Amino acid sequence: MSGRGTELSDEVSDQAGRDQAGRDQAGHGPAVREVDQPEPRHGRLERAIAEQVRRLRHDRGLTLADLAGRTGISVPMLSKIENATTSCSLTTLERLADSFDVPVTSLFRGADAQREAVYTPAGAGARIVQRGTRVGHDYTLLGALRGPHKRMEAHIVTLTERSEEFPLFQHPGTELLYMLEGEMVYGHGDASYRMTPGDALQLDGEGTHGPRELVALPIRFLSVVAYGEVGPDQPG
Repeated sequence: MSGRGTELSDEVSDQAGRDQAGRDQAGHGPAVREVDQPEPRHGRLERAIAEQVRRLRHDRGLTLADLAGRTGISVPMLSKIENATTSCSLTTLERLADSFDVPVTSLFRGADAQREAVYTPAGAGARIVQRGTRVGHDYTLLGALRGPHKRMEAHIVTLTERSEEFPLFQHPGTELLYMLEGEMVYGHGDASYRMTPGDALQLDGEGTHGPRELVALPIRFLSVVAYGEVGPDQPG
């Protein structure tokens, strides 16, 4: 009896070993080490198109099958487009745009790189010291955008005292003046403009310009200067 028990025990042990070996082979063999190829990584443009197609489809209450019927693009391909896992051909983009009745360019919305914004809370603008500051001409910088091809600066200019001689300004780019308070005569080249609240003046910064007469104090106006690639001088 003892011998038979030992024999059975050996058989059970052998079977357990074979089972474990099978599990090891199933769980650790080459087949298990194989993994699905990762989805190709696509860029900003594909993600932008995916977001716009999904949004436009949802806005119109369409299913993927509905959109497939309208465009002739298969449901699996539409799914890939909406998940940014494929790049669209120009023909596909044209079909999508036509089905949504939008320009093709609208499908690229949001594809631009992150853009700069400058927020300046009330009273937090930097005070700029320049000619005229000491005679009651105050310049407060509201913000400045710097880029490879364009630059912009915005100032609030406050004039509180009359003076016999006003500073003149000249700089690259275009300037927009918008009157907020008071009244003044502003010169640009040989021309003069009487400005009161609500008036606007857009001028070429290369021409000499500046206040010529302060009619009603205090005077406040917004000055926005857009430059090209050339470094700016101080606006006025």
